[in-house]
Amino acid sequence: MNFIEIQMEQWARKEHYEHYINNVRCSYSITVDIDITNLQIRLKERGLKAYPAQIFMLSTVVNQLPEFRMTVNAEQRLGYWEIIDPVYTVLNSDTKTFSTIWTKHTHCFDTFYRAYLQNTAQYANGKLFPQEHVAPNTFTISSVPWLDFSAFNINVFSDGKYLLPIFTIGKYKEENNKIKMPLAIQCHHAVCDGYHVGKFVEILQQMATDCDEWL
Repeated sequence: MNFIEIQMEQWARKEHYEHYINNVRCSYSITVDIDITNLQIRLKERGLKAYPAQIFMLSTVVNQLPEFRMTVNAEQRLGYWEIIDPVYTVLNSDTKTFSTIWTKHTHCFDTFYRAYLQNTAQYANGKLFPQEHVAPNTFTISSVPWLDFSAFNINVFSDGKYLLPIFTIGKYKEENNKIKMPLAIQCHHAVCDGYHVGKFVEILQQMATDCDEWL
């Protein structure tokens, strides 16, 4: 759970960060369609659930790009987590409320998948935060598989300094014999630009296409 502090005077992004954290404090959202055709075929062949695979992919890409792990620590110092874990929502079918569950990130999908199954079986009880401890080095994923959206925006009402990304997965849609997954990505402009989101989407799409390499 190492927190790597940014050396501000040596940081190439210092001017951009200070502008978007002091003068024009803003976050932005973008929704993209990820082609998951091959992923869905492989998951079905192996009898695997889709949601933990989606979480694993998002967590893997986030942990490749430090711009998606940036926050301020307890001393209000800017930096990024060396490793960050996913927190995700799971619906309780009885109460129709959701639980926010944390599973530790790992580079091995099989290990993550087993941990996901164990965590959701134990904690998906409808309580908002059923686990006693949630690590501070976490980012948020939610899924709304009932909605096929082309845009999605989350408004975080705080001091405008929540820097970590938020991801929302939507209902699949079929286009030209392809299965597309809507993904809304919300970022803070102080630490993450369109260039970084573009890299994120590129790597994520590659993971979905080349899923045989990690499934």
